[in-house]
Formats: sequence, C-alpha cells, structure tokens
Amino acid sequence: MTEKAEMVEEMIRQLGDDAVLHRKEDLLTYECDGLTVYRGMPLAVVFPSSTEEVSGVVKWLHEHEIPFIPRGAGTGLSGGATPFGGEVIISLVRMKRLLDVDYDNREAVVQPGYINLTLTNSITHKGFYYAPDPSSQACCTIGGNVAENAGGAHCLKYGVTTNHVLGLEVVLHNGEIVEIGGVPDAPGYDLMGLVTGSEGTLGIVTSITVRILKNPEAEETAMAYFDSVEDASYAVSGIIAAGIVPAAIEMMDEIAIQGVERATNPVGHPEGSKAVLIMEVDGIATGIEEQIEEMVSVCERHNVVDIKVAKNDRERGRWWANRKTAFGAMGAISPAYLVQDGVIPRSRLSEVLAHIADISAESGLRIANVFHAGDGNLHPLILFDARNEGETDLALDVGSRTLEACTAVGGSITGEHGVGIEKKEDMRLVFSDEEIERQITVRSVFNPHNLLNLDKQFPKPARCGEVKQAVGSGEAHQVAEQR
Repeated sequence: MTEKAEMVEEMIRQLGDDAVLHRKEDLLTYECDGLTVYRGMPLAVVFPSSTEEVSGVVKWLHEHEIPFIPRGAGTGLSGGATPFGGEVIISLVRMKRLLDVDYDNREAVVQPGYINLTLTNSITHKGFYYAPDPSSQACCTIGGNVAENAGGAHCLKYGVTTNHVLGLEVVLHNGEIVEIGGVPDAPGYDLMGLVTGSEGTLGIVTSITVRILKNPEAEETAMAYFDSVEDASYAVSGIIAAGIVPAAIEMMDEIAIQGVERATNPVGHPEGSKAVLIMEVDGIATGIEEQIEEMVSVCERHNVVDIKVAKNDRERGRWWANRKTAFGAMGAISPAYLVQDGVIPRSRLSEVLAHIADISAESGLRIANVFHAGDGNLHPLILFDARNEGETDLALDVGSRTLEACTAVGGSITGEHGVGIEKKEDMRLVFSDEEIERQITVRSVFNPHNLLNLDKQFPKPARCGEVKQAVGSGEAHQVAEQR
C-alpha cells in the first residue's frame, strides 16, 4: 500500500467516506486560495466536524510526518492556504456553528468555519454586531480572519481581528488541544496575540470567543469627489487632524471607480472623477450631524468637487456594496489583477500614491487604488493579462515594488492579507535576517518539524526562490503525484 493509500484509508476510518477527497479531479479546487498566481496539488482534503476530529487527524499526520494545512473559505489573498504539493488540507468549513452568545458580557463563541457576516446577522435582532468587516465578509470565515488578522473598512475606529478575540481553542502540531485567553488582563505572555495573524503556522484554531458590540445609536455616511488623489489625501489627513474619529474613511481612485461602475453594483459615480472618499461616523446620536458637517467643511478646504450625504440606510448600503466589491469589479476592466496590501503613515499618502503612479507608468501596467485611507492600509490592484508572456512575472515584480515604496516611508508589507507565499521574500524589506531567524525560532516551539503550513510567512535563504518557482511552474503538482 502506498503512503497516500494508507493515509486515505486512515482518514476515511476517522472521518467517514464523505469527509475525504483524494482524486485529482476533486482536488483541483484546492490548488490555491484567492491568490491564483501560485498553485500546488494537495495530497488530500479532509473535512473534520469537531475539535476532537481535528485532533485525531493531526495526531496521525504528525506521527507519519505528512505536512498539513488548515483552510477556511479559501478567500485569502496571499497564498496562505495554497499547497506547495503533497500536503493534506484540513478544511474547517463543516465546523460552522455559533456555539454560544452571552449578551450580558458581550461575547460570542463560534467555530472557525462560521462566516463573518453571519455572526452580525445572527445577533442584530438583539441590537449587537461583530465589528471586523473585511470586504469578503459575506463568505470569509472567522477562523480565517484569525489566521490572517483580517481588518476591514471600519478598522480605523474599531481595530482589526486581534482587537476582538477574547479566547481561542487550538489544536497544536501534535494533536494536543489547548485553550488560550479567556481571562481578561491575564498575566504572562500574550499567546492570543501570537496566534492571531500567525497564518496557520502555530496551530489550528477550532473555537473562537469574540467580542460583540452594541449597535451604534446613529450612523451617517458621506461621499466626496475630488479632481486629484492628492486633494483627497490631504482631506483625509485634515479630517483626522480636526480630532474627528470616523468609523471609516475609504478611497478609490479613477481606475477603481471605472471598475466598480462597470461591474454589478454601480452607484453613479461621476465620470472622470479622479478620487472618491467614502466617510462614515457613528456613535451617540447627539453630535453625529456636527461631525458630518465638520468633515464636509474639511473637504471643502481641500478642493472637493461634490459631496453628498446618504439619505437613508438603503442608499448607505448601496455605497458600501459598491466599495466592498471593488476587488472583484476589476474583472470588468482587466483579464486579471493582483491585489497588494501595504501600510503607510497617513501623512505620506499623497507621496506614496504618486510613487505608485510612477511604478505604473514605468511598468506599463495600470494600477487601481482602493484602500482604507483612514489608517493608511493601501490596496494597489495591479491589472495585467496572464495570457501575455512575462506579464504575470511583471505584475509580481510591480507588486513587490509597491511594497518597497510603503516600507521606504516607515510602513509595512501587509495590513490584513498576510504574508503567505506571495510576500515571503518581501519580509526582508521589514526585518533583518537575524530578526527573521528569531521569529522562526518562535515558530519552531509550536511547529518544531515545520509540518503545519510548512514554509509559509518567512523566507529561507537557501530555498525561498526555488519554492516560489516550483509552485508557479507546476513542479508542485509532480510532487503530489509522486506521493
């Protein structure tokens, strides 16, 4: 019996025949996540339904030294759930229950496969919601959000996933089940902060306790149009400098506007607009109107062309749907696109966007910008055609150059999408070799044999470039078939 046949037999014994995929035609869906540039064939995909089943699977794979990858909805954008070839993917989509809600203490407990937006929809009738709101919130899982430390449009005021995680149940590399957090202001090391954003390299999260919030008394949303990205950028800085703390400030440039207007959620953005800001304030009803008026005043001081305030919740919802589908909307104006995820100081917005425009001009590839302007989390969307020889590699190089522009002004290479495969080498823009080695040492405490989502996040001086090339060229498929 081959290694694969033995593994499949054991997984079926543990989970049942309907919870194991192992034929090539069934595995094609799992070659990649939302970053489709890199692909690899998994050895198998298994679907546990409980923490105990995850533990049993991991114990057996650990004992047989077979690498494995936890996976949620597959909406990640950095290759974090993409196999190099030959790993077993542990899909958590069947673990999708809301386990408990404590409204008095404002907590909810969910399994990792629970959809982000479903949590808000499940508690809104009680006047509560879950704040982290990535653009993919209608389909991404909270377990995946924990892995990537996902953000969202409203993270300016409310923070990212780590600010809302109160406790975790985790299956370690050898199948051991541990619980971390759950005690407010507990002494000792912040293990929740370490696991959140670790991209599945330290353990498999099987239960998450999150903070839920009361719905705000009032919300107001405004949209402002400008004749230049520079004016819009200065308006963002002016709003923050005025002491206003908006729930969100989002920006789209001219190319992004063209995309969303040609896609499925147009709202009538004026043709030729160079930039649009979507601004939202929320909180106690008293004072909301004054905040909106002050934001309008700041925009007027920075040459706003037109500004309007949403008339009702329906219009507000349409505006946000238009913004949140911006990534996918690029398919209306380009055969393919690559999403980047840099972070910069707010005060350097205009400078960095000008640099990105120069990179676009030099490379010949259009770059659309749609991003969380309020906290400086940029999302350059690099438009390209993979059918043209060399254009995919060019897009990847342009992506790295945009990240270099971010780090040159004191920023970072990711705000919410993670490092995964895509940005491993770009970690060198932020950390020295010694700092990277120290982080790998921390990882080895939790993942000593590098079986858990192996070779993600950190570059290996001797192999990193070879691995990237192998995944892109199809060698990973050969590794899987050889198993």
